[in-house]
Amino acid sequence: MKTQSASPAPAKAAAPKKSSGGLNPVFVIPILFILAELAFHLFFGDGSHFQGGDNAKEPIPGDYVGTVYKGGFIVPFLFTCLLCVLVFSIERFITIGRANGSGSIDEFVRKIKSLLDRNEVAAAISECDKQKGSIGNVVKTALLKYQQLATDTGLNKEQKLVALQKEVEEATTLELPMLEKNLTIIATLASVSTLIALLGTVLGMIRAFAAMGATGQPDTGALSTGISEALVNTAIGIGTAALATIMYSYFTSRIDTLTYNIDEIGLSIQQNFAAHN
Repeated sequence: MKTQSASPAPAKAAAPKKSSGGLNPVFVIPILFILAELAFHLFFGDGSHFQGGDNAKEPIPGDYVGTVYKGGFIVPFLFTCLLCVLVFSIERFITIGRANGSGSIDEFVRKIKSLLDRNEVAAAISECDKQKGSIGNVVKTALLKYQQLATDTGLNKEQKLVALQKEVEEATTLELPMLEKNLTIIATLASVSTLIALLGTVLGMIRAFAAMGATGQPDTGALSTGISEALVNTAIGIGTAALATIMYSYFTSRIDTLTYNIDEIGLSIQQNFAAHN
């Protein structure tokens, strides 16, 4: 009598895509631009920083707030870039901090590997619930799949290992967008802010030399004032670019560390499964 082949197991429903959360740049950037404009006109353009109380005149000697205002209309755009770097960096600090979960990540990794070496899968899942971070979420998903595959008689060992590896990769893919969101903006500002600053500097230099030429004779005082005002754009732009570069490198380093730890535990889970099943 011919044995009837086992019907294939029903396909697992696709996990819903995890919301990446975080601030929406479409709304945040215009708000920051408005704040930058208000600060530029109301604070930096306040008459108390200028001779005669009129911001159309020269800044009071030694008053750098007035000098910043004289940097021109490009300055609010640079302020917007700076505010964007600060706001999105704070947001990434909070998001990645939550992703790290509670306690030490290295300690969590060692504990999970120790529990897996003793084949205590249920205890490892309990530790994931306590960790409450991205690593805990990925590892818990993988361990639940581990338990499911351990009792599955429809797949051979190699197929189970492939399914387990795929589960880890899918869980990691769902977690990473939440961690990497808005990092592109910070990376872009690292270069764009420098270009905007260069534009402001060039325009300021053009105005300075044009004003000197209009008098018909060299005026070193007016020229030096114009150059210092033009270089305000360079200073703000370079400072913003440096901050953006540092923040981007820092956040990508932390995300790479999380990813490495996830890969390390994922490999341990697969090795444990191969050894005990």
